[in-house]
Amino acid sequence: MGPVRIVVVDDFEPWRRSIVSILKEDQEIEVVYQAVDGLEAVEKCQELQPGVVVLDVGLPKLNGLEAARLIREVSPNSKILFLSTGRSQDVVREALRIGAAGYLLKESAGLHLLSAVRAAILGEEFLQFTVLAENEAEPPKQ
Repeated sequence: MGPVRIVVVDDFEPWRRSIVSILKEDQEIEVVYQAVDGLEAVEKCQELQPGVVVLDVGLPKLNGLEAARLIREVSPNSKILFLSTGRSQDVVREALRIGAAGYLLKESAGLHLLSAVRAAILGEEFLQFTVLAENEAEPPKQ
């Protein structure tokens, strides 16, 4: 079995390059495409059928959540890993409801991206605890 094929989707080119350089540290991973918007991601995932899609939430043309729904239809075996700056519990819940393999904050990519991708490959869920914990620490509204 060859390397796991990955599509990286982020509209900010320097950040996309950073993600790719982290992924290239693992010789069992091959980045096969870099998309800049949600619509392009769906089209390329249909064509390439990657093992994993690393997907931002805030994307032009089609946001990451909508793109993920469509990717699940056109490439059902692809694992979707969200990599975002957003910490909203609602967004995280929706990502998981769609069937995402995980949700990781961009600020932690250097430490946890490869672990999250490996977990996705193995069919395990990777959820960065601080995404939910920081939101749950807010006092209830009165």
